[in-house]
Amino acid sequence: MGSLYSVSEVVEEFWCNYGVNPEYVEPLVSAGLIPAGFSSDGEIRIMELSRHPFFVATLFLPQKRSRPGEPHPLLAAFGKAVAGTL
Repeated sequence: MGSLYSVSEVVEEFWCNYGVNPEYVEPLVSAGLIPAGFSSDGEIRIMELSRHPFFVATLFLPQKRSRPGEPHPLLAAFGKAVAGTL
């Protein structure tokens, strides 16, 4: 995930009132999901699936930061993955 942004820290707009239930973190990680992004208070906001070519679950809205001709890095990477060029 970090390689999509080319920086080590990113701030994304977030409006969701939900989060990952701490009781489910260990089973999710055991099943192959990798916590890949966190809020400033340490809550998981992004997870990836290790054995999938492109599986990213977010609790932020990447489309909110996209503009014509300038898609959010996550959406641009998804497009490349679909096209087989990632």
